[in-house]
Amino acid sequence: MGLKILHSADWHLDSPMTGFSQAQRAYLKKAQREIPQRVVSLCRRENCDLVLLAGDLFDGIPGRDWVELLKAALADCGVPVFIAPGNHDYCAPGSPWLEEIWPENVHIFTGGMESIGLPELNCRIYGGGYTSMDCEPLLEGFRAEGKERYQIGLLHGDPVQIHSPYCPITAAQVRDSGLDYLALGHIHKAGAFRMGKTLCGWPGSPMGRGYDETGEKGIYLGRTDGFACELDFLPLAHRQYRQVDLDITGQDPENALRTFLAQGDPQDILRISLTGERQADLDLA
Repeated sequence: MGLKILHSADWHLDSPMTGFSQAQRAYLKKAQREIPQRVVSLCRRENCDLVLLAGDLFDGIPGRDWVELLKAALADCGVPVFIAPGNHDYCAPGSPWLEEIWPENVHIFTGGMESIGLPELNCRIYGGGYTSMDCEPLLEGFRAEGKERYQIGLLHGDPVQIHSPYCPITAAQVRDSGLDYLALGHIHKAGAFRMGKTLCGWPGSPMGRGYDETGEKGIYLGRTDGFACELDFLPLAHRQYRQVDLDITGQDPENALRTFLAQGDPQDILRISLTGERQADLDLA
């Protein structure tokens, strides 16, 4: 029997949304509050066996209402949920990961690497959590030694910068890990690679928070068929940040802009640069 795994990360709930007007912040905060339940709805729709949340679910110490929002959503999943705290929501005094009572189906990795067996799924989950803003390379020297059919890792780590202070992860560590799937967070744009038998993936953030986080955002759905793990990207956000170059050569700028906006998604948040050539409207008389 294979597994269906929902993998998400980097929600940054209760982010201050700096650089936006009060009305824009209210709009973005409302969108953020929808993330937990939208993830749960996907979990139920896809009949997932477990949920992996790879850190930075909060953007710091969250307000009480955000904690209760997340608790209620995770309890509604109906399947085991595993959380590996990251550099923005690390485990320290005052952290909700340490001081709150979480639903029975939720397990939080609060320090060095540990593992939890799920006999009913013939699966073992390995994970670790940050205890400060920085984190040593938790995968260094690690090897999955469980007897279960599926060996799954969960970390908030950086697979693209070898000298990163945020749990750097190398291709060699992935290859030697003995894992079937390594679920990561931290990088806000989705990506994946395979080394040896191990597939390593990070889904990016489920919602952009600015023009440095453009494009489609969502989660990964992992599938195991008994031999290998494969990933499908499922869009989650209603809206995207988009930076667009609009060529107005030979066109009236206002009409070109109106036509472009009419063709797009009205919920997207756009930054449009007008390019091209047109005759200047100069009266030199």
